Amino acid sequence: MSIISEMRDAVPRGVRIGVVGTGHLGSLHAKMLHDIGTADLAGVFDTDPEKSRAVARATGTKAFGSLGKLIGEVDAVCLATPTSTHAGIALEAVRAGKHVFIEKPITRTAPEAVARTAGVKIQVGHIERFNPAIVALGDQRLEPMFIESHRLAQFNPRSTDVDVVLDLMIHDIDIIVSLVGSDVERVDASGVAVVSENLDIANARIQFSNGCVANVTASRISQKKMRKMRLFQRDAYISIDFLKGVSEIFRLTDGAGESVRGTRRLGQIHTGSKKRTIVYQKPKIKRINPLKYELEQFIDCIIHDRRTPVTAEDGLVALNVAQRIIGEIKNRTITL
Repeated sequence: MSIISEMRDAVPRGVRIGVVGTGHLGSLHAKMLHDIGTADLAGVFDTDPEKSRAVARATGTKAFGSLGKLIGEVDAVCLATPTSTHAGIALEAVRAGKHVFIEKPITRTAPEAVARTAGVKIQVGHIERFNPAIVALGDQRLEPMFIESHRLAQFNPRSTDVDVVLDLMIHDIDIIVSLVGSDVERVDASGVAVVSENLDIANARIQFSNGCVANVTASRISQKKMRKMRLFQRDAYISIDFLKGVSEIFRLTDGAGESVRGTRRLGQIHTGSKKRTIVYQKPKIKRINPLKYELEQFIDCIIHDRRTPVTAEDGLVALNVAQRIIGEIKNRTITL
């Protein structure tokens, strides 16, 4: 063996990972994993062999002829297939002792997602958790009591196999549930199918046990894109723009409002006998690619045996709320 070969063998290889599903999103996953130093993109698989070969050529990896063969040669799989296939593929990987990154929603229905995952990591692809706008709020005190969100998109037939609630709204559901940290007490919802067989626009009012209320709207038949969320809490208003990747904070303080770096005084008001300062803050943004960042976190959790940032349980909570919203809409339609 040559010295070069010995040196190559001495370098720890990255986590061997395969991508299942090489459509639009799967091809992006493959590209990101190819660029992550701690990952070793071992191959891809798709039920369409030509798509699989095309992505394999683009990323310098192998196109597997079957799912079983890919699973047999990797440490982990990245699942980017239609939602209806998530449960079967994920279970096959888990039973083989492989870690799983699974795109949202975790499965079409909650019962499909219930599985024992002894010894393996599961991360759900709720990508907005890794949006720069959310990451920038990591050191902020967030205790929202009213939340309003709008996620509007132009029509794309690629995702019409599920309702807009599971396609788009679930992003905001996951963020909201993780921020509020309280059980859902009541859901009121309405929606309609416009251009597909499933719901294309929906609105839900979610009431939590701690008193917080969230008004959530999602549409995939809009002329313009919008991904915004507003948080209202005691003494503060936080605006989040997921498209631009920025957040803004307007807060009332008892002091002069100049002690926190990056804040700007907007004025003063009197509340009772107190004179309070209105300050504006635009948290510093970390320029990251959310898709690459969430995959890096998944790989890092495997290497260092840490809890994934968006667990299977987190995915189930978001899914359960989404299903509850869909159920309320269907009940309302039947009643009407």
